[in-house]
Amino acid sequence: MPRVSLWFFSVAVLYAIVGMLWGMHMGETGDHSLLPAHAHWNLLGWVGMAIYGTFYALTREQASMKLAWTTFALANIGVLVMIPAAVMFMTAGEDPNSPYLMGIIGGSAITLLAMITFAVSVWMVLLKTRN
Repeated sequence: MPRVSLWFFSVAVLYAIVGMLWGMHMGETGDHSLLPAHAHWNLLGWVGMAIYGTFYALTREQASMKLAWTTFALANIGVLVMIPAAVMFMTAGEDPNSPYLMGIIGGSAITLLAMITFAVSVWMVLLKTRN
């Protein structure tokens, strides 16, 4: 398995553990006001990273490891910027003039760039595959 896949899976399980603890806390307190941030944390952090890691593990011979590491960096930066900014935005009252909104927008843009980088990886492998 390529090292980048191991890193994707390593961070994926950390995102999953934090997401599960966060979910348990919401359940215990009955406060589900941060549910959208929690869902994005789990989807982008746990599920997204696991999918990226699986793809690069299955295509280790065909995929560009430079693009894989770029995807890894962008995806993690995006999650770690967007989700905390979303939490701060939601807890501050969702003011449209909030500076946290820029964190959400910036993190979302970085996350989108990660997905575009991943799409390029997928399409490059597709074009290399003859069967």
